[in-house]
Amino acid sequence: MPDVQGFFYPRTASGRSSLIPNPPWFYSGDLLTVEYRTDPARVAELLPAPLELAEEDPGAVALIWADWQSCSTDRAELLDPVRAQYKEAFVVVRCSYQGRTFSRCVYIWVDKDFAIGRGLHQGYPKKLGSMWQTRPHPFAQAAPQIAPGGVFGATLAAGDRRLAQAVLTLREESATNGFVNSHPMAHHRIFPGIEKGSPDSYVELISSGSAAFEAGPAWKGDVEVELFDSPTEELSRLTVDEVIGGYYRQVGVKWDGGSTLATLTP
Repeated sequence: MPDVQGFFYPRTASGRSSLIPNPPWFYSGDLLTVEYRTDPARVAELLPAPLELAEEDPGAVALIWADWQSCSTDRAELLDPVRAQYKEAFVVVRCSYQGRTFSRCVYIWVDKDFAIGRGLHQGYPKKLGSMWQTRPHPFAQAAPQIAPGGVFGATLAAGDRRLAQAVLTLREESATNGFVNSHPMAHHRIFPGIEKGSPDSYVELISSGSAAFEAGPAWKGDVEVELFDSPTEELSRLTVDEVIGGYYRQVGVKWDGGSTLATLTP
């Protein structure tokens, strides 16, 4: 059998068709974050063993919209923007493992296949969706500024149903961009068994985070957020019981692998 190349599927003789290139991966983007509190029991439903609820503020949730441009080391994607630009919306909670607090992405929607491929490798439960958010621009004719009074909207839909929407009005600079998504991530990587009724063939609890990070000023403001029911999604179970705050920040991130916390294969 001939050797085949490529970091991910499909692997070919040249490797050129691989859905995603070798890490490291680089990201530049705008993040709109809404933090709120829900019933901790609803968070616990989404934490498979051996994860437990975070000891402090266990019902805290972050709903984040991100407008990304990403690339690999040679930056070739930036000259072919369809391979670089994508949007996503994701839901983060906090959890505990062996006494340490982690962040965990429990839902995430993206609009490009390469983003789904990266999620399979990183343990993010990515699905296809439709995300939109207001973009800032230095000229105000048709855009808000990242400044007091700037108003940003964001929407999330999947399967022809709107799942969430938010409006953020910036008020002032903030010391942080929130606290829910500020820890290393704890994710499960799973591969279901091929035989009918068999257990998962592979289960691994992993941790990952940014290998390098830089960011502009964080801004906070007044935010309104709504969640909607869907026959195929469960985001609305994380009901908005109390809004904590809304934030906006431009960031740059390098991702270059993670580490295994536990091998859980049956």
